[in-house]
Amino acid sequence: MIQYAVDLPEIDFSYAPPREGERVIQFREALREAMSEEMRRDERIFLMGEEVAEYNGAYKVSQGMLDEFGPKRIIDTPISENGFAGLGIAAAMAGLRPIVEFMSWSFSLVAADQILNNAPKMLYMSGGQWGCPIVFRGNDGAGGQLGSTHSWCVEGLYSNVPGMKMVIPSNPYDAKGLLKTAIRDPDPVFFLESERMLGDRAHVPPEEYYIPFGQARLAREGDACTLVSFGRPVNFCLEAGEALSGQGIEVDVLDMRTIRPLDIDAIVRSVQKTNRIVVVDQCWPFASVASEVMAQICEHAFDWLDAPPVRVNTDDVPTPYAKNLEAAYLPNPEKIIRAVTHLVG
Repeated sequence: MIQYAVDLPEIDFSYAPPREGERVIQFREALREAMSEEMRRDERIFLMGEEVAEYNGAYKVSQGMLDEFGPKRIIDTPISENGFAGLGIAAAMAGLRPIVEFMSWSFSLVAADQILNNAPKMLYMSGGQWGCPIVFRGNDGAGGQLGSTHSWCVEGLYSNVPGMKMVIPSNPYDAKGLLKTAIRDPDPVFFLESERMLGDRAHVPPEEYYIPFGQARLAREGDACTLVSFGRPVNFCLEAGEALSGQGIEVDVLDMRTIRPLDIDAIVRSVQKTNRIVVVDQCWPFASVASEVMAQICEHAFDWLDAPPVRVNTDDVPTPYAKNLEAAYLPNPEKIIRAVTHLVG
């Protein structure tokens, strides 16, 4: 049972497409609302990172927050991820609730000792004396011709570490509800966004809501194959599902929302229905999240499989810079369609 700093309201956590007249906002606006609402609720919460206090904020996510909360709670940092990540961890241990923004998770690599060796282990190593309620958030994955060193997908690398939680939303509705839950969580939370999704628009209700960790979303229903994904590739799965439907192939699409904790029960239930599974993951294939999901499926649902599990990852090469090569390197609907049609024969 996941414990939160305060009880979360009992609400309907499912996502549905907007109806006429419902409010529609961008992904970046949903993130801003989540942080602002929680900062109004709790004066211990503050945001720091590179350019967060600029007029528009980094990628316009924190736009206007400096005017409301002031420079003591919206803090611009030097280009020193190791320094401000460590500052945030110390502040969390001292009773504050920091939100640390990495402009790109690629830059978090220089802070790996702080965020992987200190924050997730603090509660364990202190015998329960000091927790570390901190949120690390920022853009993950290929942002569009940023080259190999600025296009890291860190989930495969970082999710190996116990003691932290990892959240990867695929739409604005989930982004707001999951970030509010992350800010209230007593443990370190890695919140992975995508630069390419910040302008995505969807219905986000104005009333307060929270989405608990470890509960996958059934985004599309079918019985021929299960598609499992998280973050931006969920949208590729939905595109592929629409195209496959035209061929008479209906698929389950599971949006995991979080991979630490992983809702393996939802995946097993779907596989028991479809008997086939494709895992779509924007990490490299070796030792990826997809690899872990496939291993757990073989452990928990092997008898229901009518075919070997299949994964669709990025190609096992450094991220190309050229636009056409980058597109070919990433998971995409065409790769997913080929994987599913191969499985269903």
